[in-house]
Amino acid sequence: MAVTLGIGTAKGAWIATSEDRVAWDVHGPHLKGWEVTTLGRAPGGDYLLATASNWYGAALHRSGDLSSWSQIVNGPAYPDSGDRKLTKVWTLAGGDGSLYAGVAEAGLFVSEDDAETWSPVPGLNDHATRPGWSPGLGGLMTHRILVDPADAGRMWCAISAVGVFRTDDHGATWELKNDGVEAADPDAEYPGIGFCVHSLAHDPSDARRIWRQDHRGVFRTTDGGDTWERIQKGLPNESGFGFPVVRHHASGALFIVPLESDEYRMPVDGNLAVYRSTDGGDSWHQSGAAHSEEAYAGVLRDAMDCDQLEPAGIYYGTSGGTVGYSADGGDSWDTLPVTFPRISSVRVLAT
Repeated sequence: MAVTLGIGTAKGAWIATSEDRVAWDVHGPHLKGWEVTTLGRAPGGDYLLATASNWYGAALHRSGDLSSWSQIVNGPAYPDSGDRKLTKVWTLAGGDGSLYAGVAEAGLFVSEDDAETWSPVPGLNDHATRPGWSPGLGGLMTHRILVDPADAGRMWCAISAVGVFRTDDHGATWELKNDGVEAADPDAEYPGIGFCVHSLAHDPSDARRIWRQDHRGVFRTTDGGDTWERIQKGLPNESGFGFPVVRHHASGALFIVPLESDEYRMPVDGNLAVYRSTDGGDSWHQSGAAHSEEAYAGVLRDAMDCDQLEPAGIYYGTSGGTVGYSADGGDSWDTLPVTFPRISSVRVLAT
């Protein structure tokens, strides 16, 4: 039942390990003082960590032991001669030996050599709608990548505040997939964009089943994104606003963290609680008890993850620096005994 978590914050990364998901050993900070935007694994097994700096830009670092880190020299980057600047790596996802990086300014990069060198994916980066792309409050970013385990040529990318794109040909061409979702900022010239998707999660056994936490609510598709339906029964906020959505693949349980609204972006009535669905999103219920005290920190889009153990382990980090976790599928919750800087990413690195 051993678990290793990576916790990325505004001031570095911490690693939390546990043999029983009860007692935890926390060490760090790694890359002290640097903003750590996400963590992940390379196809060869190395751990990856992404940093961002106003002075030095974005960078990827790798480690074989979660102790010493070395910078990847030829990380994702736009040409110096172009008008796009890569400021952050927001997400990392692998499939069939390839590794993908979603970045800000929004774009997609791929590595075929275990994260050593990276190439842009022009089909998405130069999409016909690109002139109309506009940022959300957090910037113009590619922040979620889903790869179909049964067909590595099929992928989905979430771009805020543009929408969800799908490719069926290894990234050569991409189509917008937002039918049924309410646009946050409709574009008259490019009517297919303006959808501020916050996060995606899918069913690896049937990747056409995808759940979407959006600016305008929570949605589900069963046809790979061709059509979406709203699924908010039981949520405490009428708007359905929130950031992360994760799925425990073994049990099928879904988890989100509702926030009051776009305007306030705080837990409803100071009740920081994880909501769970055990019926594919047909209904939602509070998962375990909320914090014993009022809490007004939120959970950002990359700051929630789950392991694939039984029962499920679910982990989230808040903008107030706390990490909550459950080792029993969400029936009860506890908190790591550390207050971190603002948390941007919580990733399960090993189980």
